[in-house]
Amino acid sequence: MDLGPHAAYIVGAYAFTALVIAGLVLHAVLDHRAQLRALALLKDDRRRP
Repeated sequence: MDLGPHAAYIVGAYAFTALVIAGLVLHAVLDHRAQLRALALLKDDRRRP
């Protein structure tokens, strides 16, 4: 595959995009875990008299 004289720009753009998407996925996973912990704490507080 010949990307021509702009190969560095094209590869860099794809690499940056992959990095941003990976960061968004990581953020979503970490936020999901935090929300589950917060929900568990709320459920525990509600059960106590």
